[in-house]
Amino acid sequence: MTTQPEAAKPSVAPFDAVIVGAGMVGTALAGLLAREGMQVALVEAKPHPLALEEVAQEIPTPRVSALTPVSQRLLTHLGVWPSMAAARVTPYRYMQVWDAEGSGTIHFSADEAGTAVLGHIVENDVTLAALNEQVKTLPTLTRFNGAGVAALQTSANSRWLVLEDGRQLHAPLVIAADGARSALRELAGIAVVEESMEQEAVVTTVHCEQSHGDTARQAFIDGCPLAFLPLTVKGDDRYCSIVWSTTSAHARELTEYTAEALGQALGDAFGGRLGHITPVDKAYRFPLVQRHAKQYVAPHFALVGDAAHSIHPLAGQGANLGLMDAAVLAEEVVAAWRRGAPWGSLATLSCYERRRRFDNSAMLGLMKGFKQLFGSHQPVLTLARNLGMSGMNQLVPLKRVVMRQATGERGRLPLSCR
Repeated sequence: MTTQPEAAKPSVAPFDAVIVGAGMVGTALAGLLAREGMQVALVEAKPHPLALEEVAQEIPTPRVSALTPVSQRLLTHLGVWPSMAAARVTPYRYMQVWDAEGSGTIHFSADEAGTAVLGHIVENDVTLAALNEQVKTLPTLTRFNGAGVAALQTSANSRWLVLEDGRQLHAPLVIAADGARSALRELAGIAVVEESMEQEAVVTTVHCEQSHGDTARQAFIDGCPLAFLPLTVKGDDRYCSIVWSTTSAHARELTEYTAEALGQALGDAFGGRLGHITPVDKAYRFPLVQRHAKQYVAPHFALVGDAAHSIHPLAGQGANLGLMDAAVLAEEVVAAWRRGAPWGSLATLSCYERRRRFDNSAMLGLMKGFKQLFGSHQPVLTLARNLGMSGMNQLVPLKRVVMRQATGERGRLPLSCR
């Protein structure tokens, strides 16, 4: 991999693909394309890529993802899973979900699903740093760090990206992986459907009195899901990552608590299931907004990850959906590139959109439905959801179908994920 100096003079650089946004999804996509021999530019506003030696410190970073076995296969295909595992990943074999307003509860296990694990809780920084270490070995990948985008221009068979320092990058395909508020998506003129979830997520890391037992737990409290996601730090399995999606007023209150008061609030809300709770980091909050682009592609242009869709963290599927976008887009683009077809054409890119839009739409709709169902205090709905959860808990075949969906085994998977 080569790295362009920040002070380089304005120039025109032709590439097979230019990716804007070097987060987990953008970097994974860059690796998938460059390892096949495509000339790839990876553009990122941050000045330096995150390195492995900077992550997996004593206290885990607050932003984590529940990576499915399908995402694990993709990261193994990319050659990064071993370094992630060496840094810190925490497998979970069980899930418990319950309604704090009733008796409804459901339990899932890897044994019932027929898998070794249901997934892994991994700090986003660990995944990204491992991807950075891997892609820097690829000779056809060029990074442009500390580079903002000033303009996006279109020609007959390509796109031109103009950076803020005047450099120009030219490619038959430009890909926006620059997050939920994608500036590149806006430059391309692609509209989004946006809906506030009327909640904010509060995230932090805690140490519990009791072991997490390889179990991801989630309680619905007054319609607000509170998740205790297992983390193991240097052999200590009493850590958890907290994600509490709640009202803005409550979120603000939680982030202003002392550590002692926050621990007490979390322990009380969770019914003392893991004993005394001690926060080991400050609490952070951010608004929850679901977004879905009206289209994923245009001639010589595509959206992936949060630039195409952002989702409520209720099921922890955001990173998995984005990584699947990357895998499917790479499969379609590389196949066209290999056979000499125009890989940036609308015909090629539309295949990617057809394969991903339904799955993403279904997950967005499901999360919205869950929020409405568990957010209702109507006695009939409260009774129905509690009976439904308890009833499903007794139906192992139905639970297997649900778990198969939750572990990412949906639709036609790309070869890199099988």
